Amino acid sequence: MCWLIIVETGNTIARIMSTISPIDNVAKQEVTALTQHYIELAADHFKRDIPAIEVLFDLKGQAAGMYRVRRNQRCIRYNPWLFAKYYQDNLANTVPHEVAHYICDRLYGLRRIKPHGNEWRDVMMMFGAEPQRTCHYELDGIPRRRQQRHPYRCACREHELSAVRHRRHQSGRAQYLCRYCKQPLISVR
Repeated sequence: MCWLIIVETGNTIARIMSTISPIDNVAKQEVTALTQHYIELAADHFKRDIPAIEVLFDLKGQAAGMYRVRRNQRCIRYNPWLFAKYYQDNLANTVPHEVAHYICDRLYGLRRIKPHGNEWRDVMMMFGAEPQRTCHYELDGIPRRRQQRHPYRCACREHELSAVRHRRHQSGRAQYLCRYCKQPLISVR
């Protein structure tokens, strides 16, 4: 555990807040090895060649894990702070959960089944894990993702758009109107 001191300008108020340190390299190697173990277990069970997957420890926020496919690149992302705080629970639940998504993708394809459907539940049971969709963890001391906000104006007031809406507006895919004056929002920057 480490301590973070925040000093605010103005009244110079110091706030002390404890934060969890992310898991160390030894724990990361254990998680990666367990991930590979579940992949090998599924390969033996289904009599299929299932390749290893890239394992990243870059996830932030309240999710402990995520299986991601981008442009045919597959990876499993883990939250190193949640793993540090709830290590044994994540080994027992999060690792098989995310590997089960990967196995279902390799066996059935992502678009052909429900994310937490019967196929996923069957893989979880084969792993000997409880097929739970989510875990609810206390997030004290866990760094959270903060979405950047972008300033906009209309005829009557100022607005803030999320990064997603800002990108849609900038690319011309969307136009947003003020709900009060019904005028288009215009970027301040």
